[in-house]
Amino acid sequence: MGNARDARALEPLIAALKTDISAVRLWAASALAQMAQVAYEPVIASLPPLIEAMRRDSVPAVRSNCAWAIGQLSRELPSNVVYHTAIDALIETFAEDDDLGVREDARSAILKVGDARGLQVIEEIERDGFF
Repeated sequence: MGNARDARALEPLIAALKTDISAVRLWAASALAQMAQVAYEPVIASLPPLIEAMRRDSVPAVRSNCAWAIGQLSRELPSNVVYHTAIDALIETFAEDDDLGVREDARSAILKVGDARGLQVIEEIERDGFF
C-alpha cells in the first residue's frame, strides 16, 4: 500500500502510524513520504500525524523515519505556514530528542531541505557543542 502513490492509501497509513505495532508504524511513516508524489492535499494531511509520531512515539526508529518523511514532504512544499511548522518540528527534534540517531535524522532532513533558518539553528547548536 505504501508504494501505491495513491491518495486512497492516506487514511490507512495514518491509522497504521497511530495504532499499529512498531514495525508497521516504521513502514507507515516511510510510506507517507510517498504522498509527495500524489498531490498537495495528501502532503498536508500527512504532516500532522508524522509530526506527532516524531515527537511522541516510544520507538526511536519510528521517530527517525518520521523525521526523514517530514523532510521528504517539506521539500515539496511552498514556503507557507505548513512548511514552517514542519521545519520547526524538525528543529525541535534535532535540539531535544533523547536519541542521538533520531537527532541525526532530523538534522539530515533539515540539511536536505536546505531551510536557511534550520541550517542556522544546526550551526548554532553544533558551535555551542550541544550535538
